[in-house]
Amino acid sequence: MSKKHLPVFGVGPLCALSMLFFFLIGVLLHHFGFLSSGRAKVLRVPFILAGLLMIALGVYIWVQAVLVSKIDRAVLENQLVTTGIYSYVRNPVYSAIAIALSGAAMLFSNFWLLILMPVFWLDITVWMKNTEEKWLKERYGKPYEDYCLKVNRCIPWFPRKNK
Repeated sequence: MSKKHLPVFGVGPLCALSMLFFFLIGVLLHHFGFLSSGRAKVLRVPFILAGLLMIALGVYIWVQAVLVSKIDRAVLENQLVTTGIYSYVRNPVYSAIAIALSGAAMLFSNFWLLILMPVFWLDITVWMKNTEEKWLKERYGKPYEDYCLKVNRCIPWFPRKNK
């Protein structure tokens, strides 16, 4: 790679905007009654509680990824971050946004809006596979490839053990 470091924001703003676009489409469809068959009147309280929990989890993951891990500094210093929240998910900033938006969608208590969760996962996957993962592989090579074998792209989970 010819640049001194990777872009600090990468494709993040575009990925976040595309998730926000899908979220807003879902909310508008709900608002105008196109998704009325999915309203969960009986499960309204559990939906809202789960939504609030997911929003809080999204905020927590974002804080861990951006503020605690100081990812902007690591990018500027050409360091591959694989510790902290990055040991549970390779793209925690995007995951945090997807989790928080999924939680916000749950506040509407509509089963149809649950479709947004796999849409967000697919959105992150497409953006990352076609941009940042290629950049990171080119920049860091085998250490990044090994990291990819252990840690999920966008669903936070415990790292896999070496075989």
